[in-house]
Parts: sequence; structure tokens; C-alpha cells
Amino acid sequence: MSKKKGLSVEEKRTRMMEIFFETKDVFQLKDLEKIAPKEKGITTMSVKEILQSLVDDGMVDTDRIGTSNYFWAFPSKALHARKRKLEALESQFAESSQKKERLQQSIEKSKIGRQDTAERAALIKELAALREKKEQLKAEIDTYQECDPDVVEEIRQANKVAKEAANRWTAPKVGSLSTESPLQKRRAQRLTAQCLLQQDVSAEGPLLEQIAERIPKLAVVPLPVLSADTLMTLQKTSRPS
Repeated sequence: MSKKKGLSVEEKRTRMMEIFFETKDVFQLKDLEKIAPKEKGITTMSVKEILQSLVDDGMVDTDRIGTSNYFWAFPSKALHARKRKLEALESQFAESSQKKERLQQSIEKSKIGRQDTAERAALIKELAALREKKEQLKAEIDTYQECDPDVVEEIRQANKVAKEAANRWTAPKVGSLSTESPLQKRRAQRLTAQCLLQQDVSAEGPLLEQIAERIPKLAVVPLPVLSADTLMTLQKTSRPS
């Protein structure tokens, strides 16, 4: 034999309400736990849960008197509750009907001038083609974004700001050749010539880098390479007469 199927939650709620409506009495929880299993087939363990759900939904009233909680529900209250619910549903139905009518009128109005004709079909096809072309052109433009004048200008402005910031940080320590006085330039050239005469002239490239490291306050870029004749001339002019 198959096992008897238990009651669903909704069936338990319905049978619990039948206890109140048939007896028209007031009960405590312990009373319902005795009556419900015998008369309505509701298990004792589920009585409290079903009763609390009915209270939460406003279908059963409850009050505490002394140390005990009492529960009751009368058919008249249930009738009034059903009437209020019916009125709310009827109001919603009326509003939905009006909304449906307005939408139907809007649809009929939108159909004016949109009849399916050969001209309309051609225009729709042309519109679809133009939209597809637009997407293709947009994708092509994106591939050339790096050459966009606005993007290039943004990069230039960012470089300008970075350069100015670098100058602010390095200005107190390293002087710029563009801001040197003529006297400072002559002193730098004379010192460079003297250093070159003390080293092998054939190693002018690496030597200039060493000189730049020795005089950081006078130059921040590689100095120009001087020819051997110029160096000899500078040596003669630098010797005391």
C-alpha cells in the first residue's frame, strides 16, 4: 500500500480556519494542538507554525490575557476581509482595463502611415544597410584612434605637464644650459677643453659623458664634440702669457 500523502500548507491553513468558524470559540495554543490532529488531521508539530502564519496574515486575532495567549477568528471578520480584497481586486481590474484601452488606442494611432507597402519595405531595408555601414565606419575610426587630433593633443598636454613637473623637481639641483649666462658658458667650454687635453682625444664620446657627470651644475645634456685643432687653439689661449 502507498503511504498516505500529507496535507499541504494551504490545506492545513484552510482546516485550521474551519475549527474557528465551526466552533466560534476562543482557543489557546494547547487546545488547538489537541483538537487539530483529531478533527482536521493536522499534525501537532505543525499547529503552532500554521496558526502563526494565519495571525501574520490577519486571518486570526490574538491577544495576551494574564500569562496566556488566546486566538480567535469569526466568520464575520473573514467575510469583511474577503469583501475588502474583492473590492481591491475589482479596482485593480478597472485600472488595468483602462490602461489596456489606452494602449490599444495608442497602437491604432501608431499604425497610421505605417502600412506595409513596397516603399516602406524599401526604406526599412535602406535604413538597415545604413545602420550597418555606420557600425563599420565606427569600427574603422576606432582603429585610427591613435591618430585622432584630440588624442594627440591630450598626449602633448600630458607631456608638457610632465616636463614642467620634472623641471620643478630638478631646477634646484641642475641648471639648464638655456638659462646660463655667457660667462658661465665660456667657463664651461674652457673647463671642457682642459679636461679633453688631459685625456685621449680619440675617446671623445665616452669622455664627454664623464665630463657631464663631473660638472652637473653646468650642463644637463652632452656637450658638443670639439675638433683637435680647436682644442689646440683653446690650449694656447688658456696658457698664461
